Amino acid sequence: MAFHSLFIKLLAWQVHHAASCQSRKDAAVFVFFSILGRTFEIFTFNYFNMKNCRPFVCLLWLSISSSLFFACSNNPPETSHDPDKEEWQSLFNGVNLDGWEPKITGFELNENFNNTFYAEDSMIKVKYDGYGDFGGRFGHLFYKEPFSYYRLKVDYRFVGEQCQGGPEWALRNSGAMLHGQPASTMLKDQDFPISVEAQFLGGDGEHERPTLNLCTPGTNVERNGALVTDHCMESTAKTYHGDQWVHAEFLVLGDSLLQHILEGKVVMEYSKPQYGGGAVSHFDSTLYKAGQPITGGSISLQSESHPVHFKNIMLLNLEGCTDKKAKNYKSYFVKQKNTLCIYD
Repeated sequence: MAFHSLFIKLLAWQVHHAASCQSRKDAAVFVFFSILGRTFEIFTFNYFNMKNCRPFVCLLWLSISSSLFFACSNNPPETSHDPDKEEWQSLFNGVNLDGWEPKITGFELNENFNNTFYAEDSMIKVKYDGYGDFGGRFGHLFYKEPFSYYRLKVDYRFVGEQCQGGPEWALRNSGAMLHGQPASTMLKDQDFPISVEAQFLGGDGEHERPTLNLCTPGTNVERNGALVTDHCMESTAKTYHGDQWVHAEFLVLGDSLLQHILEGKVVMEYSKPQYGGGAVSHFDSTLYKAGQPITGGSISLQSESHPVHFKNIMLLNLEGCTDKKAKNYKSYFVKQKNTLCIYD
């Protein structure tokens, strides 16, 4: 076989082998030297006006390619898909509110009155500059995508003073609305989305005010096998006074189980959320039938008259491909959605 023909086959093999490098940098270096060697061979061929590669050129090429082969092989290739590795997604990019939609009472969707919700210092912040009187302008910042089975993490803290005219109960009060209605279905003057609320409360410096309570605007839930129609239910969490950060976690499994978790402990648990109940004004009552189960929905963050900050908003989707033969199978998925499976 002519050296020139052999050289071309070696070059093709070397470029193919670059795919096994541990990083793109390794692969790029590998291909660079492959091209460099090829260029050197062509130059030599033209220079000496030969039909075939000179033996010493091919030996030089093999020396270079072999050293690169072993250098690349010493870096183990990327491991195959790990079905047990949790793939958390950040719902907030730390820079702006892309992927989020504000809805404030008295305004249309995406009218962010006086920049109530804004991004700064890798946080989503809620402020009331220019409000004057709060005037019942409750706000909710909706994430663009609904979820049904998931784990959610969020850090929050209350800062500053409550906006003038805010309700007394809204002092250091906010929340994460789970299994909510789509933002697009909220009417202009509607005050709260139909949802189940994981209520965030901050201490006032004197009284006990447990956080991660449950409130049910337009919904009811079951606890201990019985339907509960109370609007708000107190958790077993402790009180957090001052402006300290609080790390909240939630486990949401459709309508079968919802848990509020604080410091590794479940402080509120319930199931079978369903439409019904009160504590929502000016909503479209034709959209929902009392008693209808709620198995998923939107996630939103509240503005209820007290300045609040949010950060580290992370979600682990528990719904996905459950076929172990698929490339994107995950052992922690609890809800099958095999239309998402990838096999090649």
